[in-house]
Amino acid sequence: MWWRSPSFILDRQQQNDTASRNPESISLSSPPPSMADTLQNPNPNTSTSAYYQTRAVVTSDWLAQAQAAVGRHPDDDLPVNDERTKSAAGDAGKPFSVIDEFNSWRKQPDLAEAVAAIRALAAVIRASQATTMMELEIELKKASDSLKSWDTTSISLTAGCDLFIRYVTRTSALEYEDFNSAKSRLIERAEKFGEISCKARRIIAMLSQDFIFDGCTILVHGFSRVVLEVLKTAAQNKKLFRVFCTEGRPDGTGLRLSTELAKLDVPVKLLIDSAVAYSMDEVDMVFVGADGVVESGGIINMMGTYQVALVAHTMNKPVYVAAESYKFARLYPLDQKDMAPALRPIDFGVPIPSKVEVETSNLDYTPPQYLTLLFTDLGVLTPSVVSDELIQLYL
Repeated sequence: MWWRSPSFILDRQQQNDTASRNPESISLSSPPPSMADTLQNPNPNTSTSAYYQTRAVVTSDWLAQAQAAVGRHPDDDLPVNDERTKSAAGDAGKPFSVIDEFNSWRKQPDLAEAVAAIRALAAVIRASQATTMMELEIELKKASDSLKSWDTTSISLTAGCDLFIRYVTRTSALEYEDFNSAKSRLIERAEKFGEISCKARRIIAMLSQDFIFDGCTILVHGFSRVVLEVLKTAAQNKKLFRVFCTEGRPDGTGLRLSTELAKLDVPVKLLIDSAVAYSMDEVDMVFVGADGVVESGGIINMMGTYQVALVAHTMNKPVYVAAESYKFARLYPLDQKDMAPALRPIDFGVPIPSKVEVETSNLDYTPPQYLTLLFTDLGVLTPSVVSDELIQLYL
């Protein structure tokens, strides 16, 4: 049977513990619940529909690998404990600021911007002086709006905040008569969401390993932490492959990725961005990250991703996307001009005459027909499944 969501792992471990204590309670016909079901019910007991069994492409073997990937990791406990300390103690006499909390989390180089926002919102709940659930929800909403306005062009930041609000507030905690008990429940769910978000990268890395084979050549565009984790895991598994990195102008993100891969002793070649078509016949697959995954199943990512996907599609090369579920956004761009302009003009590194117009967009939209598969912590999905997952996440 195919299961559509490897985020079942945490609940599956709890389910196995319960089953071991009570063997008669085991149900062979009910697979573990998905993350979308968990959003609606902390203790779900639903089965996977035949619809998802035929459209998701995750097998039990891959899910077993994912379960190994999210085993207890030394770094998993550190952020939460550190966060509690900061929120409880705080700066002496200084009022709590969600932006300051967000910026402090952003200093961690391996922490994605959206996860930093999720951690900051969890701290908002702990630091709140609200006395009713309504006051707390209003305070949380204002904090979320402040974070989203910090960078209006970041799709992952907006999606992460929206999903956090949905996950935390959709709980039976609202039925508690005791406000302190309800608040404790919200804090518990906030921490769980943060832990799931942090583990998402490792789940994706493990699910993608069967697609990377010895002797393959992988083309990557721009710097993506989750793509780096995928390649790092493959190198640790002693797979033999090489990587082509585009330079990623104008900010040199490809240079950064090639530097990280060189540290792992992965054979890497740096290409100028305009050499994608020239080099594509040597490539076996394309791996890209995403700033956002939209309702159509397409992605919004660093400028140039669209043209890379076009060339790969023309030359029959698979295009794989690695993206965490907190980047699933309720957007439906119709064309490239639906992208929000960048906050500042692109720096070309040379003086530009005043009469020359400079393109301000730093993102482009890649339609779903040019993508092969999306590796997410919800599973390995075809682009057509994304809209259904979004419905499950946001309803």
